[in-house]
Amino acid sequence: MSPHALQQTPAAFELSISRLIDAPRRKIFRAWTEPALLSQWWGPHGMTTPECEMDLWVGGQFRTLMRAPDGTEYPTLGVFLEIVAPERLVFTDAFVPGWIPSGKPFMSAQVTLEEREGKTLYTARAMHWSEADRQAHESMGFHDGWGQSLDRLVTLVTEGMPD
Repeated sequence: MSPHALQQTPAAFELSISRLIDAPRRKIFRAWTEPALLSQWWGPHGMTTPECEMDLWVGGQFRTLMRAPDGTEYPTLGVFLEIVAPERLVFTDAFVPGWIPSGKPFMSAQVTLEEREGKTLYTARAMHWSEADRQAHESMGFHDGWGQSLDRLVTLVTEGMPD
């Protein structure tokens, strides 16, 4: 079975969101891989991402800090597992840089960007270690939060970012 066939098989504890975006995938990939761009759209409406660092290589860090309007902060730290420009990004919080186990892994994420007649089919998958983690993420508002982030990403790549 090819890796592309595997990526379409839902994981046991998966949440996902997809949307057809009227933008080329190279722009969307840039918005995902350039910290200054990711900071503009990462997080639900009302959230900011004042900190974003990434080292775009397998094992390189993916670190963000989201801040809610009430000042509550949500840090994320993980590493990239796969980078196939401009098609796919895979990262996890199971490790921190240096391949050091994080202690409490929550999820791995896969973002795929498929060309569709000048547009891009965007799919983000959050794959969790357990049903309890999947349920917790869903209860935290996965679909609404990731949907709002996706709204912000679409606005950036269709209106606020040069080709």
